[in-house]
Amino acid sequence: MATIHLTTQDFKEKIFNYETVKDWKYQGELPAIIDFYADWCGPCKMVAPVLEELSKDYEGRLVIYKVNTDIEQELSAIFGIQSIPTILFIDSDGEPTMQPGAFPKHVFKKLIEEKLLIPVKSAV
Repeated sequence: MATIHLTTQDFKEKIFNYETVKDWKYQGELPAIIDFYADWCGPCKMVAPVLEELSKDYEGRLVIYKVNTDIEQELSAIFGIQSIPTILFIDSDGEPTMQPGAFPKHVFKKLIEEKLLIPVKSAV
């Protein structure tokens, strides 16, 4: 599965409807990464292929979304996006963590494995 581009309306339907619900409640089934980016941003262009690869590597276990901050200005303002890329990580419990900056693939993988995915319990 490739990364999924989100509009503000998609975000309200799939992630969190900040207009109707006061407290954060992630609506998705799987952990997620949301990349707030812009087409003109150099570091964003470096992160894009990494996120595409990760979306395939973790298919069925993690969803990776992209939000174009130039187009989805309301959503960017709601989250107070000051620099791009900014990555929103949502773990298996639905808890969000925001982190600005471009990361190499091995850092994303470490964050995904240690923070986002539900640990698989081994049979004893």
